[in-house]
Amino acid sequence: MESPKHAGDVAVAVSKAYGIETMFTLSGGHVFPLYDGAVHEDVSILDVRHEQSAVFAAEATARLTRKPGLAVLTAGPGITNGVSGVATAHFNGSPVVVMGGRAPRSRWGSGALQEMDHPPLFTPITKLAFTGSGADSVGQDVEMAFRTAIAPHRGPVFLDFYMDDLFAPAAPHATETLTPSPLEPDADALASIARLLAEAERPVLVLGSDVWMDRAEEVARSFAEEYRLPVIPNGQGRGILPAGHELLVNRARSLAFSQADLVIVAGTPLDFRLGYGWFGGKDGAPLAKVVHLVDAPSQLATHMQPAGSAAGDLSLLFWGLGTACTEAGVSPVRYAPWLAKLADASAAAIAGDAGLLAAEADPIHPMRIYGELGRILADDAVVIGDGGDFVSYAGKYVEPRQPGNWLDPGPYGCLGTGLGYAIAARLARPSSQVVLLLGDGAAGFSLMDVDTLVRHRLPVVMICGNNGMWGLEKHPMQMLYGYDVAADLQPQCRYDQVVTALGGGGELVTDPTEIGPALRRAFDSGVPYMVNIATDPSVAYPRTTTGV
Repeated sequence: MESPKHAGDVAVAVSKAYGIETMFTLSGGHVFPLYDGAVHEDVSILDVRHEQSAVFAAEATARLTRKPGLAVLTAGPGITNGVSGVATAHFNGSPVVVMGGRAPRSRWGSGALQEMDHPPLFTPITKLAFTGSGADSVGQDVEMAFRTAIAPHRGPVFLDFYMDDLFAPAAPHATETLTPSPLEPDADALASIARLLAEAERPVLVLGSDVWMDRAEEVARSFAEEYRLPVIPNGQGRGILPAGHELLVNRARSLAFSQADLVIVAGTPLDFRLGYGWFGGKDGAPLAKVVHLVDAPSQLATHMQPAGSAAGDLSLLFWGLGTACTEAGVSPVRYAPWLAKLADASAAAIAGDAGLLAAEADPIHPMRIYGELGRILADDAVVIGDGGDFVSYAGKYVEPRQPGNWLDPGPYGCLGTGLGYAIAARLARPSSQVVLLLGDGAAGFSLMDVDTLVRHRLPVVMICGNNGMWGLEKHPMQMLYGYDVAADLQPQCRYDQVVTALGGGGELVTDPTEIGPALRRAFDSGVPYMVNIATDPSVAYPRTTTGV
């Protein structure tokens, strides 16, 4: 027997109108009407084992599909468990709506179970955080949440409801799913940037995550190809130029950034990943001029003064910049010697890595794992990184062949994203390989959600680089102090047995020659499968930034 229509039905109906197909959640009585609404509206409910995974899954859904994601959290600890996921969505510019339950209005102030005023927790890490004003307004409230989340610059919205309001009868809401009007970039700003390109001899173009999120990947690639600009991808900008593209010079990143005279950064902040926007200045050369291109004025750098900047829809921005470059007489011939120099450096770096990618070392060198994985990955594989030292190698040696197929935690650097991201990836890309790269430290945050993969029949290949330590901390502490503390984990801990105990498959690998066969068994298994690889604890990723 179908239950009477209530505010939960309305909330879910509006969500569905905004493209929501799956509600990620962990069961709680404060939000039962939202579950009932999902049943009535034929929206899938995917329940996880920790609320952080629900929010991470919603965030990954948004990043993979470029539509909003939805997480539903019960009151009190259910909501506080989701804070790191919301913060990650905030730093990644992911359009996520998080709906929460709230102690009843009729009991508010009396000490009801899990009574807490949630929105103040989320105000600094959302575009909007508020409490629904009543059953009669739930449709308008949910619509405002989704409209806010998808408007540039995208980001998370938190909305909670009093429990008795959700259970109350409510009339249907006529939803008008308006898409944001594209922001036109300033033509004078683009003309000024084109003049900088006309004067430059050593430009570099950085393509960041918002180029993908703004659906500007094709026009960005065309712009780079027309003007023969060396490209370095950042975040989900990876794959816009596929692996092996002649303009892709990320393997010469250090040379490019140290000797460039103009760096155009599109769709990503000038943060620690990009030296805070300071490039050039090596061997007595002047600092490079910097141009910042963003999807909304709020994203323009304020900690330094770029030589040029523009805000707007990134497709329109690249189209407009191309026109301005034609008018300014920008010639790709001017950059040919620079591009050749970077291409040679990239080729030399690739050749220099061949030995370690095939290393027979025992204990296993982590690079051998990536050498084996590269031979198995399909063009449309989705690769997810969740870890520090081990996943840093992935950023260097896993080069996507298509855009939108790479996920990592982003600039917030939150460990534990992996299982939630993998859940979302398997749903969003049902026919693709989904590979989750885990450090052994990161595995401890969310491995219980393998149970979620098993219960919902979501096969994912997990590769754990197991060096028995917090590698990002142990080696730097030894360098600073001559000793380390709080940095050791169990050597060769059997995380694969955790996976098998939860209903998946797995194995421990200690011989480098067994990595390839184990990976093939994992892909052929049809179940969540972990290849737990014991790596050499003495090997540290040679990083050049600490994020400080």
